[in-house]
Amino acid sequence: MATKTNLHPRNKHRDGYDFARLVAESPELEAFTKPNPVGETTIDFQNPAAVRMLNKALLKSHYSIEFWDIPANYLCPPIPGRVDYIHHLADLLASSSSKHAIPHGRHIKALDIGTGASLVYPLIGQSEYGWHFTGVDIDPAAIKSAHQICLFNKLKITLKHQENPKNTFRGVIGPKDAFHITMCNPPFHASIEKATKGTQRKWGNLGKGHSKNLNFGGQNAELWCPGGEIKFIARMVEQSMEFAGQCLWFSSLVSKKDNLQPLSRILKKANVAEYKVIEMAQGQKTSRLIAWTYIKPSQRSEYLNGSHQKNRR
Repeated sequence: MATKTNLHPRNKHRDGYDFARLVAESPELEAFTKPNPVGETTIDFQNPAAVRMLNKALLKSHYSIEFWDIPANYLCPPIPGRVDYIHHLADLLASSSSKHAIPHGRHIKALDIGTGASLVYPLIGQSEYGWHFTGVDIDPAAIKSAHQICLFNKLKITLKHQENPKNTFRGVIGPKDAFHITMCNPPFHASIEKATKGTQRKWGNLGKGHSKNLNFGGQNAELWCPGGEIKFIARMVEQSMEFAGQCLWFSSLVSKKDNLQPLSRILKKANVAEYKVIEMAQGQKTSRLIAWTYIKPSQRSEYLNGSHQKNRR
């Protein structure tokens, strides 16, 4: 398949999906494959079972995840875009290093807000860079699913249930905790109706007709919240101020470009030391991540190597 040059240079999926390899390592995927109009192998991306099986095969083949599954109707995220987010965060951490080197190893602490039943960010991030992840979710069923994935694959990932849906960092980051990076794929829509319309519009733009299913599935809390992603990220920024000295970089995906301007105003009011917007794209879908820090540039390398924690003690 054609190289997807808009993906991150280190993304293993830039050259498309190697279905021969995937089927060889996960034979059950073959039942979901079919030729596209130019004769290349693909799957029906409107079929949730096909997408779920593709994810299983990708995680097994590229990230050494022998077992992966999610409950019915939970969000089944497209892997290449999730991989891009991880690599851009790695570059962000490298920019904070005096040697500009990407940090590897479990001493790097990452916090995934809304980790979901799929646990996809911790799985990829741990495989690619060896970071230690803490995954947080408001849904007990999602945490249970994530826990099963950890057990089957013998992974050491910390999981926490967020009991208050209105909180992101409160109740999660303790007084002695310190993180190098936080990440989040926030609910994009302000209502279930808007989520459904957004999916139908997307399939129409892609020339795929209409689908009664939400793209890649998803529970209500994964797809929408009052105020949509702008309200959700604004709450993240507000709460991040309380933990300004306990995290090097906070970050979130931003689906809607129009939300960048109001978010920039919110970050300026929060007196962050710096914020960055990083453009990302996968196929016809364009998104971006926004990252902010309260740590001054001169102190970031010290934070990255952990000396700030010794000083706090």
